[in-house]
Amino acid sequence: MGVEPENTLRSFRQAERAGMDAIELDLHLSKDGALVVMHDTTVDRTTDGTGAIADRTLAELRELDAGLGERVPVFEEVLDAVASPLQAEIKDVAAARALAAVMHARGLVERVEVSSFHDEAVAEIASLVPGVRTVLIASRWGADVVDRARAVGAASLALNIRRLSLEVVERAHGEGLGVIGWVVNTQDQLRLARAFGLAAVTTDLPEIRRAGRFTA
Repeated sequence: MGVEPENTLRSFRQAERAGMDAIELDLHLSKDGALVVMHDTTVDRTTDGTGAIADRTLAELRELDAGLGERVPVFEEVLDAVASPLQAEIKDVAAARALAAVMHARGLVERVEVSSFHDEAVAEIASLVPGVRTVLIASRWGADVVDRARAVGAASLALNIRRLSLEVVERAHGEGLGVIGWVVNTQDQLRLARAFGLAAVTTDLPEIRRAGRFTA
């Protein structure tokens, strides 16, 4: 989203051209059950429309401009538009069930990692898609965050880099969990991620990867 309209095919293709290891996206269900790729629950911030995604059909969402003439994509279109591994963030159990159906139909257990802020959504996708890699996301967390991840079978934690501590990282690593830092958009944040030995980071700025080889 730092260089192209957020959660659009245009942005995903740019991420792939830039050599990113994987592409992160966000999924919501439309009124008629389509897996819509958008971050917010409403269309207000990233399109020229207003209102909740859940109140619009896919056809209605298709009429919106998601930036530079891009249309709101569905998950299946992203699968066809890029070859990169994907990390799909789901917002609830209903989205987990819809995503599970697509993953089974298209054999995506190796290509798609699934993340969520919601423990129950992580547990649901894990039960529906055996072998899927899952990530529990947290922005603010308590001392139980590692226990929560283990309880739902998550392989990794994705934690806000601005609040991350070495203590949490070491505890997660001690329990066999990977740690992903988000969102890493500065060289200082990249240095911190490397110092903590994080498994991965997410960024809005693909060029940080190239620049970081020399400066971080």
